[in-house]
Amino acid sequence: MLLHDTALIFGRYARQTLRSKFAMLFGVLMPLLYLLFFGPLLTDLPLGSGTSSWQVLVPGLLLQLGLFGASFAGFSIIIEQGQGVLERMRVTPVSRLALLLGRVLRDAALFVFQAVLLVLAALAMGLRAPVAGILIGFAFVALLTVSLASLSYALAMRVHTPQEFGPAVNALTMPSMLLSGLMLPMTLAPGWLDVLSHFMPFRYLVDAVRDAYTGQYATAAMLYGVLVALGFAALAVTVSTRVFRTAGA
Repeated sequence: MLLHDTALIFGRYARQTLRSKFAMLFGVLMPLLYLLFFGPLLTDLPLGSGTSSWQVLVPGLLLQLGLFGASFAGFSIIIEQGQGVLERMRVTPVSRLALLLGRVLRDAALFVFQAVLLVLAALAMGLRAPVAGILIGFAFVALLTVSLASLSYALAMRVHTPQEFGPAVNALTMPSMLLSGLMLPMTLAPGWLDVLSHFMPFRYLVDAVRDAYTGQYATAAMLYGVLVALGFAALAVTVSTRVFRTAGA
């Protein structure tokens, strides 16, 4: 029943996404601009033996794509509330968990698709990374999207208006990006900033993907990244499902 309901909701929102091809491609525009105009600035940085600037920048851009895209996913819930879509879903027997999972799985599929486009552009610009590492990067994008989209929907169910939702998300995403080392490794930062960044869960994800892009899979960074990504996703889905149930969505 849960799988059937989730597939039903996923199909509904996937069809909506496919009807808006511009929106599918627009989300990858900002990471592409970073790739084109920021990437060449990193070529002379001391990144370690055998590590290219693209192996540092591209993993950060992949997670930036998930961070900003998924964090604003809740806007769609606010629109649906205004149009009465949630009211109509409320009277159906569809599982509340399926209402959430169908949405976040659509988001995960969308951002992985955009991540593929970003990696293809990076390969054309000089990125060299093992296929396994690239696939691991896509898996982290999917997990991060599930986590942040779930929390974004939960927040949108509580605040109800774009005027409340937008500033709240911005207040969380910008410090997360700056303190997670998405653009540059935090090992290049002053000691106090590097220590502070360890309190950001995204730091562990980006370190793991960077290891994967250099072909290092059995590392402490990879272990911590996997554990944090899975734990964060489980916590986010649990919290958001509870909000969906109590809000009657």
